[in-house]
Amino acid sequence: MSAQKGSAFLLKIGDAADPASYETIAGLRTTQMSINGDTVVVTHKGSGGWRDLLSGAGTRSVSVSASGIFLGSTAETAMRGHALAGTLAAYELSFEGGEKMRGQFLVQRLDYAGDYNGERNYSLSLESSGPVVSA
Repeated sequence: MSAQKGSAFLLKIGDAADPASYETIAGLRTTQMSINGDTVVVTHKGSGGWRDLLSGAGTRSVSVSASGIFLGSTAETAMRGHALAGTLAAYELSFEGGEKMRGQFLVQRLDYAGDYNGERNYSLSLESSGPVVSA
């Protein structure tokens, strides 16, 4: 696999249609994704002193964080609406190589900031609900 540009790592929000259409959240400068998994330890006397983990068990989740410059796009407005309402929405992470990951996410945090002589910016944190799949 060759190196990929960070600017091509995009976060998109889906509309309520079926199938969903996704729009890039404008103004993002950084995007980060973490795939998390809780372990289920099944170590026993016969493990020889080594920890044994149960494959396929535990809780899996995906966390996304991003930050950028506020541009007032419709995607930003939709995301803010979901943050205020505490509702889930469909999101897509797309990568330069064409891979995509889709799932339902909750806006866990949305921060806005701005300096007197600077641009208005924002940062956000999303947490998955249900499966996140390759699309």
